Amino acid sequence: MSDHDLRLRLDLARKIAVSAGNTTLKFFRTPDLGVEIKSDGSPLTLADQQCEIALREAITREFPHDGIVGEEYGTSNGSSGWDWILDPIDGTKAFVAGVPLYGTMVAVARDHRADVGVLFFPGLQQGIFAGRGGGAWYFDQQTEARRARVSRRTKLSQSIFVTSAVETFNKRNAKGVYEKMAESVFFARTWGDAYGYMNVALGQVDVQIDPILKIWDAAAVQPIIEEAGGRFSDWNGQPKIDSGDSLATNGLLHDEVLRILATAPPYEHS
Repeated sequence: MSDHDLRLRLDLARKIAVSAGNTTLKFFRTPDLGVEIKSDGSPLTLADQQCEIALREAITREFPHDGIVGEEYGTSNGSSGWDWILDPIDGTKAFVAGVPLYGTMVAVARDHRADVGVLFFPGLQQGIFAGRGGGAWYFDQQTEARRARVSRRTKLSQSIFVTSAVETFNKRNAKGVYEKMAESVFFARTWGDAYGYMNVALGQVDVQIDPILKIWDAAAVQPIIEEAGGRFSDWNGQPKIDSGDSLATNGLLHDEVLRILATAPPYEHS
């Protein structure tokens, strides 16, 4: 793997996360969402589908031998060793509700580890990106991209904890974990999904925990958190994107939170 190969893919990932992400705006806060309910109970809209198609077409034009894994259209195997992992709209429920905290997530992975991650929030016109070894960078429409860095808080009692949905703790019989975290921190909120992970990387939030998630929810997050100086892992402390759960912290609080997560009963992800 060369730095040149990574840079080319990072440049494309940044470009298409914004361009494809912005296609969702023509549906945002309109009655023409075309909402369907998938088998897992989550919503699917025309915007999800059109955004992922735009991402896939752009990737295939530039890197026809790369693999693609997407939430809506499955896996297209490649031969280059690089895999693009896509979530066209992370936070579809927010999108359907007209809340601008949804994001387009683009990752590029090799050997089961994400080396490139981009999160773009069309409704906010801001985002964050990282390439392995190059730092994490926040961007918006008004200012130059600036380096993203996690917080330096060392006390859990002074930290801010977020999650995407409290009910997912109940789904894996880990209600006690949420309650312990909520009583241990300064305060807890559900500023979750991709938006929460960006806030961890920016040092505005200290801990995000998701009890249940898919690889396309996690892949873009890993390099962003790590390049911002934090730590990303599954609930067992392994730096994996395909375990089905996640923990992102400023690094300083990670082991303490892992000890709380270890109190959860065993759970088999589907």
